[in-house]
Parts: sequence; C-alpha cells; structure tokens
Amino acid sequence: MQAYDFLVLGSGSAGLSFALEAAKFGSVCIVTKKNSAESNTNYAQGGIASVLDAADSFEKHVHDTLVAGAGMCDPEVVAEVVRRGPETIRKLIALGAEFTQKEGGLHLVREGGHSHHRIIHADDMTGREIERVLLENADSHPGITILEHHFAMELITEHHMGQKVTRYTENNQCYGAYVLNLQTSKVERILSKTTLLATGGAGQVYQHTTNPPIATGDGVAMAYRAKARVSNMEFIQFHPTSLYHPDANSFLISEAVRGHGAKLRNKAGEAFMAQYDKREELAPRDIVARAIDDQLKKRGDDFVYLDIRSAGKEDLQKNFPNIYKECLRHGMDMSQDLIPIVPAAHYMCGGVWTDIHGQTTIKGLFAAGEVACTGLHGANRLASNSLLEALVVADNAVLKAKEFAKNQEINAAVPEWDDSGTVNTEEWVLISHNHRELQQIMWDYVGIVRSNLRLERAFRRTRLLHEEVESFYQRTKVSEPLCQLRNMISVAYLIIRSAMNRKESRGLHYTTDYPHLNDKVEHHTIL
Repeated sequence: MQAYDFLVLGSGSAGLSFALEAAKFGSVCIVTKKNSAESNTNYAQGGIASVLDAADSFEKHVHDTLVAGAGMCDPEVVAEVVRRGPETIRKLIALGAEFTQKEGGLHLVREGGHSHHRIIHADDMTGREIERVLLENADSHPGITILEHHFAMELITEHHMGQKVTRYTENNQCYGAYVLNLQTSKVERILSKTTLLATGGAGQVYQHTTNPPIATGDGVAMAYRAKARVSNMEFIQFHPTSLYHPDANSFLISEAVRGHGAKLRNKAGEAFMAQYDKREELAPRDIVARAIDDQLKKRGDDFVYLDIRSAGKEDLQKNFPNIYKECLRHGMDMSQDLIPIVPAAHYMCGGVWTDIHGQTTIKGLFAAGEVACTGLHGANRLASNSLLEALVVADNAVLKAKEFAKNQEINAAVPEWDDSGTVNTEEWVLISHNHRELQQIMWDYVGIVRSNLRLERAFRRTRLLHEEVESFYQRTKVSEPLCQLRNMISVAYLIIRSAMNRKESRGLHYTTDYPHLNDKVEHHTIL
C-alpha cells in the first residue's frame, strides 16, 4: 500500500513549493504525468511581480491588480498576496534562484497593466529558473518521493466507498487518488492524509495555446467529478502575442517585449493600439487580445506584426535571449524583421474554488496555482501575478494541511481500482478525432469574442462529444489520451456553462449579445 502524509498532484511551482515546506512535517509524494520539469511554470517567460523599488508601493500593486480584475478580485486576497511578494522573492533567492541583475540589484521591468517597474525576471525564462531551483531542492530531499510518468485519474472520496456524495455533502473528504502508472499501464491506489491539486491550467482545450501538451485541465475535471465547487471558468486569458509560424507551436512572445517598447502593427504597417486604449501596447492583455482579434476580423488577415526593430540586436540578445533565438530559428531577426503574431489561449483565471489557504470545499483537498480560483485574478489576471500567487498560496496551504493531517489516519478501507469488464481497443482514432474537434469548437465558438448563438452551438456539440467519450471510457481500459480527452471535455463544459451564465461583458469574458459592463459587480459564477 502506498501511503503518505501529503500527496501532491503536479510538479510546477505550486506543487514543488508545497512539497518542500510539507516535507518538514511528514512524508510527501509528488505525482507528475510527464517528467518532473514539464509544467506551465517551466514555460513562463515574463517574471514575478513584487514591490521592491522604493518608488513603488503595495498600494499601487494592489490597485493595478484590482483594476485589471474588473471588479471581481477579492481585495483581502489581493492585499495578502501582494504583501508577501518581497519575502517570496527572498525565499527563492535563498534556495538558489538566480534572477537578472542590473547595477548591483535586481533588474525590474514593467509589463502591461502595471503602473511601475516591478517584474523580477531571469532573462526571458523566469519560469524555467524557478522550476530548476525548486526541482533541485525537491529531488534531493529524502522526505519527498517523486513519481514521474504517473497520471492522476480520480480523487478518492466517500463516493468510492459506496456513499452518495453531492456538492453540498459536508463530510465529503479526499483520501488520495487513483493514479495510472504510464509505464506499466496499471492503476495504483495512492492514499494520503491530505492532497494538493497543483495540476496547472487547461490551455489545450483550445486549438491555439501557449501551454505545453500537459495542460489538459486534469485537476479542475477531477475536482468537479469529486463534487468540489468550481468558480469563474468563463474567464480565459488569451495571450495577445504568440509566434505565428507553422513550426512554432504558438511560442509565446513575452509581455515584457511590449514593455520594452515593441509596437503592434497590422499588415499595412499601421500601429493600431491607440484606437483601442490610451495605454496602447501596455494595456491589459484582454484589451490587447481583443484589439488584435478585431483587426484580424476587419481586415481578413491571419496575423498582425510585433515591431521591436527600434531596439538593437545586442539589446534584444541581452534582454530576450531565448525569444531572439527562437525567432531566429524560424528565419526572423527581431532587430530587423517584423514578427508575425496571433493571440493564443494562455491562462485560466477561474478554477477550483479555494480560499487564500488553498482550502477547497472538500475536506483534506487543497489547490494552488493555476488550477485554483482564490479571488486574486478576478475577471482578468494582471501580468506576472500568477507565479507569485502559486508560491504564496502553496505556503499557506501547508500551514492548514499539516494541522488537518495531525488528526487523520490513512483510510485503508479504500478499494483498489476495478477495471473488470473493460477491454483494450485499437480504435484510438476516435480519441484523436474528438480531441481535434473539441479544440476547434472551443476556438471558433468560445474564444476571445463570444455570443449566445456560438455558446449554444458549442454546448450542443460538446455534449455529443461527452456522450461518445463517456461510453468509450466505460467499456475501455484507461489510457492517458482517453483520460485527458475526458478531462478536456469536462473543462470545456464548465467554461461554456459559465460563459452562458454571465449576461455582461467583463474582463476576459466578452460577448456581442451583452457588450456592456453591468453597473453593479456581477456575481461570481459557481458551479
């Protein structure tokens, strides 16, 4: 029997940070479906927002976050996360993180929506540096077990012991997870006193995304099936600038490039952002993404250009070495060429409903990082707040999880996984076809601009996909592609239903049928 005090599902910044702290109080197991370094954190280019300049202040950072969140942030959560910024940076540096320096101190840059230079970064691959230092510390820790190539399938609750569970069952508790060993194809039962969801986002639900292939919404889907409450799933952030090239796989061109002076131009060479917002290229991402989308639709173009030719080659190579190399790999020199870009699904502002301590509505189940909806981001995430939130909430979650674990015993009554009556099948074309169809539906109908008609059409088509895949799942031995598709369909449903419930345009949710903001703050969408 595999049993631990703390089970962590996911190996991004939230999961690794939680594991390092939790290991001080008990045994920890980290489950990750690929290798341990593959996560959304590893793909984060921009940085971490924190108040470190004497001319800046917590109040300014809070204000910028609340403005971007379009009236739906939790002010107390915002204040707590912002206040914890400096100590979080100091903690990472103490662990060995190496951030870009300038004139003997940390180099602070500015990104869209921020009123001050407060973004700490490691060149243009900050996420990779954070992942590196956290993973090195976790990998060498004797109290932490890391299970790579293990796919978390289902959260274990009273449901698996024959009890009826609803979203209003007060004693619904998590006892661990059923996990598919991808190397043996066997489902393992991993029991725990507490469980942390740190599974990241769901960008793969869309045809174009900056997220890695692992971002299939597994945590949100598992939590929803386990009867946890999920919040604000209509707010999907589309990054305005991903590289438009058939071989680039929606490579992200960091927000910091626009902060460095880049201009957006249409194919006629016209700088167009002044038509949409007085902040121009430094407007929040939702405004920039909609402006690009409007240009594409009006002009019938496939992409617009990002123009950073005003900066010299040496400057670009120093500040954006990885972006410069990637563009060069595709035949573009940023110092001389216009860079073709399109928006792409980037970040999920909603997620499993939690408080500032990561507590979900299921006992013993915590969530941190992109999978969680704490109230920090509201209707739109301010750039570079996400890594900070993941680390702060993960640390807070440890404090609550260790207290909960003190009074718990491992529940050995949990049954083993039962796959009797299922068979192996060769018809995996059904999965690949439905996968592509789901992504196309979400991109066409539930993207940057929505309408009642588009949402209703998406709902009908994804319902058919759900019925097909569930039928296939019930009679087939589980596999990673099948489970991921099942999770993606669940997340798509949550996004569509949440979008249909919001009768206004707010933050990242824009609909042509309700193009205006309600005078009062609209309710949070709880499913």
